[in-house]
Amino acid sequence: MSTADVSALTPDNLPAAVTQRLDEFLTAQCAVVDDIDNSISYAGQLLKDFCLGGGKRIRPLYAWAGFVGAGGLDTSINPDHVLSAISSLELIQACALIHDDIIDASDTRRGQPTVHKAVQARHSAHSLAGDGADFGAAVAILLGDLALAWSDDMLLTSGLDGEILARVRTPWQAMRTEVIGGQILDISAHAAGDESMEEAWKINRFKTAAYTIERPLHIGAAIAGADADIIQAYRAYGRDIGIAFQLRDDLLGVFGDPAVTGKPAGDDLREGKRTVLFATAVQQADKTNPEAARYLRDNIGRVETPEDIRTMSNLLIELGAVDRVEEHISQLTASGLAALENVTLAEGVGEMLTNLAIKATARRA
Repeated sequence: MSTADVSALTPDNLPAAVTQRLDEFLTAQCAVVDDIDNSISYAGQLLKDFCLGGGKRIRPLYAWAGFVGAGGLDTSINPDHVLSAISSLELIQACALIHDDIIDASDTRRGQPTVHKAVQARHSAHSLAGDGADFGAAVAILLGDLALAWSDDMLLTSGLDGEILARVRTPWQAMRTEVIGGQILDISAHAAGDESMEEAWKINRFKTAAYTIERPLHIGAAIAGADADIIQAYRAYGRDIGIAFQLRDDLLGVFGDPAVTGKPAGDDLREGKRTVLFATAVQQADKTNPEAARYLRDNIGRVETPEDIRTMSNLLIELGAVDRVEEHISQLTASGLAALENVTLAEGVGEMLTNLAIKATARRA
């Protein structure tokens, strides 16, 4: 892709450009794995297939918007190098998803077997020794680690010069710690049975919002050399839209169509996730319906049958939790967009960020 073509990237064609750049990078990295030993070639290929096999490329898209909005295309920075740098965000996403699926014991992702399940199936097909589930989890953990390592490699070999990489270092390092810290916070809250609204909001901020929107925008702005006002506005927008995005995902985790989400219906209830949706329902039930509160506490993470999931889902609706979460989404979307009003962005980027916010938080099946 020529520099002129990269400069003309839009939300419509950027995902394909990111996928192409990932394909080029991962093909080269898989060759390194092949050189170690042919017996593990399947692992590199599995990671490559996972990275290329789906995803909306939201993080690179926001990073590109951050770069362009801060005037990056008006500088001498090579946009082709920027494309390589922001594409590396998809490898952090791959790490997070692969590990998340192990933690949640998920069978499917994007309508396909999760990485650990795919490795387990290969173990069985080749009649390997030992427990297939343990082997699948072990290889998947390592592949998640490899994706994280390769994300650094892709950023550092993107072509961006040392001065730009020094600017990117702060948000990049913070983002990696935040997403892993948010995941630890999530499983710790689950283990403790923590129902607090404060904890649920904090998990949304650090497990999802920070590395999905806030930090990608920050990284794009840092590449462009943006001033503090633009970075502050981007981060405020990213925090609020990112949390609203996660709240929408929480609703989809209970009420979403598996054909759209790629996950079984009611998966969050089955996995016992203490989301804002669940915390809202329990709080309301404590005030108005103690029997419902007891049912929710006794069955979260234990429901299995479609009937049980339907009963719990209906309770979330009846207790007003769904409506309250919809209100949160609307309020956060409005406050996130308002954060951009006091800064001047490159032509068209404000509209782009508005459209992205609406798309990320809109009701869908």
